[in-house]
Amino acid sequence: MIKKIKGLYLFISSLVIGLLTIPFAFAKSASHLVHPEIKPDKSLTTESDSLQWMPAMKSLYDSLQLGISGLSQQAFDYARKGFNLLIAEGKLMNDSILSVIDFSQPSSQKRLYILDLRNHKILFNTLVAHGKNTGREWATQFSNEPASYKSSTGFYMTGSTYEGKNGLSLKLSGLEPGLNDRAFDRGIVIHGANYVCDAYVQSQGYIGRSEGCPAVPRQVAEPVINTIRNGSCLYIYHPSQADRSRLLH
Repeated sequence: MIKKIKGLYLFISSLVIGLLTIPFAFAKSASHLVHPEIKPDKSLTTESDSLQWMPAMKSLYDSLQLGISGLSQQAFDYARKGFNLLIAEGKLMNDSILSVIDFSQPSSQKRLYILDLRNHKILFNTLVAHGKNTGREWATQFSNEPASYKSSTGFYMTGSTYEGKNGLSLKLSGLEPGLNDRAFDRGIVIHGANYVCDAYVQSQGYIGRSEGCPAVPRQVAEPVINTIRNGSCLYIYHPSQADRSRLLH
């Protein structure tokens, strides 16, 4: 009888021990099976790294939100392309500042953009006039001829400053034959003007017009001119004129 009791006790003990070890064995086996597919630490690290690099991967146009401020994507792309070509040809003294006038916008909008490409900044975004014979609210007619009172599109290089009848003014040299290369002789310059202001927009729906000069608001003329003078790039864009640029095509 005692032997039977001992045997039953040993059987029960073995059964209990066996049952207790099953969860540990299963957990070890499951861990071995799951590990190659589920790697939370590595996954989180990869996601974090990709988020850190996202700003660098975005284009300058997107990162500066130039589309939101109204600048045409095509105007910016052409401006960057021409700017890079002029830098490669050694025609610019300033390899950081790029100014773009987007004449696909009406004069009531701030269509002059001065960009610091090196530091990824918009330095100025302001109103700018077109010539009185180029159009009223919209710029539609362009010319390279003297006394036309029309604006000329294309790429320019900024020059030196002088004090004229409109105060501090900035000379411009047109870099594109047949498109704007008479700008210097025509006296096309950047200067301040009282008729380039929000008050004109509110009263008549568009700003005043120049004799062909890209005139800017009087209060920002001096800082704008001092920022872009002496060898920086200015690009004046209009979709009807872009294909005429020898530099781009």
